[in-house]
Amino acid sequence: MATTKTLREGSTQKRTAILSAARKLFLADGFDRTSVDAIAARAAVSKRTVYDYFGDKQTLLKAVVDAVGESLITTIRRTLDDTLTDRTEAAGLEDALVSFSMRIATDMLDSAEYATLRRLVRAEYSHLPHRDYNSMADTPDEALAERFAAFASAGLLDVPDPRLAADQFIALTFGVALDRLGSANAAEDARVRPLVVEGVRTFLRAYRTT
Repeated sequence: MATTKTLREGSTQKRTAILSAARKLFLADGFDRTSVDAIAARAAVSKRTVYDYFGDKQTLLKAVVDAVGESLITTIRRTLDDTLTDRTEAAGLEDALVSFSMRIATDMLDSAEYATLRRLVRAEYSHLPHRDYNSMADTPDEALAERFAAFASAGLLDVPDPRLAADQFIALTFGVALDRLGSANAAEDARVRPLVVEGVRTFLRAYRTT
């Protein structure tokens, strides 16, 4: 009967070194051409340590993608805290939502972390747990939904279903830019901002309290 191998938590320094080495090699050489030996050598650890910490190369790839996704989620939460705060008032809600969207469109969508995530998921999707694997999952939508629920409690929005409202907000802003332009990167394309602004206004027409 097969048993599940227990992975070592190990030292944070070694774990970080392995993830960094794997990320660089997966991006440069691809999953198939990257060996565990090469990862271990670049991380300055033994091959046995790589296996003890991550089990196999596929699990290590998932860990790399998850780490990048977690970094992006941190950016999203920080941007929410900076732009959509409990001090936001009705008169400034549109500007706050535009500011949040534009920060995401520059700080996140123009970041090396986001580019890395897209490259890894696109190039190595067959080696990830399933074809539509997304390390960020629903976390960004849920974080935005939490903020919309807080705005509803403050009387700024009428959102019976905050998660649906978050999904619709993303579709109206970044989704429209992606569909229309193929990118929502405001740092590279000045056409993103007008689409985001109109998306925010459409969202508020539907959800702003009267």
